[in-house]
Amino acid sequence: MDEEYDVIVLGTGLTECILSGIMSVNGKKVLHMDRNPYYGGESSSITPLEELYKRFQLLEGPPETMGRGRDWNVDLIPKFLMANGQLVKMLLYTEVTRYLDFKVVEGSFVYKGGKIYKVPSTETEALASNLMGMFEKRRFRKFLVFVANFDENDPKTFEGVDPQTTSMRDVYRKFDLGQDVIDFTGHALALYRTDDYLDQPCLETINRIKLYSESLARYGKSPYLYPLYGLGELPQGFARLSAIYGGTYMLNKPVDDIIMENGKVVGVKSEGEVARCKQLICDPSYIPDRVRKAGQVIRIICILSHPIKNTNDANSCQIIIPQNQVNRKSDIYVCMISYAHNVAAQGKYIAIASTTVETMDPEKEVEPALELLEPIDQKFVAISDLYEPIDDGSESQVFCSCSYDATTHFETTCNDIKDIYKRMAGTAFDFENMKRKQNDVFGEAEQ
Repeated sequence: MDEEYDVIVLGTGLTECILSGIMSVNGKKVLHMDRNPYYGGESSSITPLEELYKRFQLLEGPPETMGRGRDWNVDLIPKFLMANGQLVKMLLYTEVTRYLDFKVVEGSFVYKGGKIYKVPSTETEALASNLMGMFEKRRFRKFLVFVANFDENDPKTFEGVDPQTTSMRDVYRKFDLGQDVIDFTGHALALYRTDDYLDQPCLETINRIKLYSESLARYGKSPYLYPLYGLGELPQGFARLSAIYGGTYMLNKPVDDIIMENGKVVGVKSEGEVARCKQLICDPSYIPDRVRKAGQVIRIICILSHPIKNTNDANSCQIIIPQNQVNRKSDIYVCMISYAHNVAAQGKYIAIASTTVETMDPEKEVEPALELLEPIDQKFVAISDLYEPIDDGSESQVFCSCSYDATTHFETTCNDIKDIYKRMAGTAFDFENMKRKQNDVFGEAEQ
C-alpha cells in the first residue's frame, strides 16, 4: 500500500465506483478503499434477509413465510436506470455491462386524486389515457409532437418558443395545458422533484421529456431498467473493471487519517501505512468536517405478497406522486421490484416509498404512498441525512460526492458524477466523443 497513486477513492458507493472506473479506464492509477467489509456503502444491497432485519433492529428475524433468506437482495437506496440515460451510457463507456444483466421495469405510473394511472408518453398512449378529457388529450398530443420534433439547432422547429428565454410555464400556456397535465408532465416525464423548473428556460425540460420518450422507445414497457440481483451488482462490476485496468481495491480497510500539506491532500493513512495521492474522491462519511447537512430523506422498505393494485399486476414499476396532488413541496416516489429480478423469494415483492422530509413526522408524509401498497407484510423505516460538500475541492483536491436523494432514478447521481469529473479533470465528461460500444445493454449488436 505504501505507494503513489493518481487518485485514491474512499467508499464503494455507486458514485465512487463509477468515478473510479472512469479514472481507471482513462489510464489513472487508482487505489480504492472502503472501511466496510462489503461493497456499496450507503447504496448497498442487503442479503440474506436476516441481515436486513438485524440492520433495522428487528430481533425476531423474518418469519418462515418469507422463504429462504438467501433469495433476497434488498437495496437500501433503490433506483432505476433510464434506458437512454446517463448511467447506461457510463456503463457502456466503461464496458461494465458485460458483468450485468438488466431487465426492463414493467410500468411507469402517476398518482392523481388518490388513484394511479399509467404515464402516457407517446401520442397513441396520450389519446387512450384516462388521465385527461378528450380536448385536453388533443392539446397534450400536440405538445408531445412539438417536443418530439424540437431540435435546439433548428429554429424551424421552435414554433415561436425561444429555448433559452421562454419559460416552461409559458410553453404549457402556449399549448393550453391544465394543472393535472402540467403535474404529470413535469414530475413523471421530465422527472423534476419540485415546481421550480416552471420559471426557468424551457430547453432543459424539453430535453428531459425527450430522454423519457427515447428511453421508452428503446424497450417498450417503460423507460426504466433494473439489474438482476439488485443494484449491489453495479459497484461490484466497477470493482472488476478497475482491477482489469490495474486499479487496486481494498475492502475492510479502516481510514485513520487523510493527510494534508499546505491545504492540499497528499495521502491517506491506514493501519500505520500511508498511500500517497494527487487527488482524493470520497463520500461524505469520510470527511464529516468538510460537508454540510442539506436535509433528510425518508425511505420505507415494504415487503408485500402481492403486486400493487391498478398496475396490471406488474412485477416491477415506478409510481410518482406529484407534490401538488398531496399538498407538499416535493414529490413522493414508489419503486417496486420482485422475485422476477432475483431480489426476493418466489411470489414476494419489495416496494420502497421515499421522499424528502418536510415535517417533524416523516412517516406521516409517505402515508399516501403506503396506502397504495396495503396490505404490507413488513416495513423497514430509514431516515437519512443528506450531505453535500462545502467546497468544490479545487484547493484541497478532495472531491466529495453528495448523498443519494429521494428520486427513484439515477439522473441526479449522474449529474454529481459529471460535476466531480469536471472539477477533477478540468474538462467536461463528454459522452459525444465517447466511442460507442458494439453491443447494447442487452447484447444486441448496434444496427
